[in-house]
Amino acid sequence: MIKLKTPAEIEIMRQGGKILALVIDEVIKQVKPGVSTQEINDLAERLIKKYSAKPSFKGYKASWASYPFPSALCLSLNHEVVHGMPSKEKILMEGDILGIDCGLEYRGYFTDMAKTVGVGKISRDTKKLLAVTEEALMQGIKQAKVGNKLSNISRAVQATVEKNGFSVVRQLVGHGIGDKPHEDPQIPNYVDRNYEDIVLKKGMVLAIEPMVNVGDFLVETLPDDWTIVTADSSLSAHFEHTLAVTDKGGDILTI
Repeated sequence: MIKLKTPAEIEIMRQGGKILALVIDEVIKQVKPGVSTQEINDLAERLIKKYSAKPSFKGYKASWASYPFPSALCLSLNHEVVHGMPSKEKILMEGDILGIDCGLEYRGYFTDMAKTVGVGKISRDTKKLLAVTEEALMQGIKQAKVGNKLSNISRAVQATVEKNGFSVVRQLVGHGIGDKPHEDPQIPNYVDRNYEDIVLKKGMVLAIEPMVNVGDFLVETLPDDWTIVTADSSLSAHFEHTLAVTDKGGDILTI
């Protein structure tokens, strides 16, 4: 069931989204060689609390996992696609890439955002992966307008990724968001007849999140029940925004 949001609800989500964007920006400043992913997560938790919000990932119990997610951030390193768990033992090194995914609750409503950044100097090919993944997100957002179909978003993301020689992860999707962290509809990043293709309406709020691999699109879950990695160990990037559907395209709330 898709829940349409009122303008007042969307404005609360915009306030939360601004906080989330601030947190992500501050966290990115600390992404340097020699820093542990646990240090980065701890900073995010302090900032979220400072802004009177709550981390929505910490304590989240997914149906597939045997225990709740333990941290505020998903920090996914190199071939980790999503849901990487922060650790004191995971030390960032020059040339790494780090996916930073954060969700928060503010005044009863949720927002979600992700960026992938380089650690120190990264190769030209790796820069291309990050740029293409972010561009795929923005092309998808342009299609999030009243009267379009959900598949317009999926098609725009897939086309941007594949014309640049990369692959779109197919086992993970974007989602609706609002008074719950995950709501209908599911938003695949490729065109698939198995997903319901709905007409987009004013009041829908979506979290679009391309996950893009250098190699094959197949992924697998590590024994920790959470961390999802590329099956061929190739690099992966992840970008995400929360946005409201409008007549002109997606109104990004996480900026």
